[in-house]
Amino acid sequence: MKDCVVLVDRMGREIGTQEKIQAHREGNLHSAFSIFIFNAVGELLLQRRARTKYHSAGLWTNTCCSHPRPGESYYNAARRRLNEEMGFDSELTGLFSFIYRIQLDNNLFEHELDQVFMGHYNGQPIPNPDEVDDWKWMNISALKQDVQAAPENYTYWFKLTLDRVVERYQKISFSDET
Repeated sequence: MKDCVVLVDRMGREIGTQEKIQAHREGNLHSAFSIFIFNAVGELLLQRRARTKYHSAGLWTNTCCSHPRPGESYYNAARRRLNEEMGFDSELTGLFSFIYRIQLDNNLFEHELDQVFMGHYNGQPIPNPDEVDDWKWMNISALKQDVQAAPENYTYWFKLTLDRVVERYQKISFSDET
């Protein structure tokens, strides 16, 4: 069975399904999610996408990202893929969603309604080598400096969301302390 994505309109209403690669060739708007996992000292878990990925291969990005299956909620899909890609589970909090469209390598497009989640984990991930070439925990200040110095090393969607995620993380973390 081919891997399908859920096509959506700009309001997030499902309008059909399409084979994943075809949706990326045609640049059709579809549902997606991005997960940002922080540890107890506030570091973000990054992954380097496998060099065999069909786009953005070898780039650093957030902890996990993918697409829900037809009939699957964003939340359930995010939990499933976090375990499949990084080898662990975490409770997740939905932060925000946004739409973006960008032409990538290999004449492919990302045109996604992306639901962004945040979670916490303090262990060692066990990444799937078909999905992930490397991983690291990174201090936010050092990460922002590196993204500014070498933006070509990071995925487009990660650069779009990083500041907004960190701002929400800091608000949530500080409110937990009071």
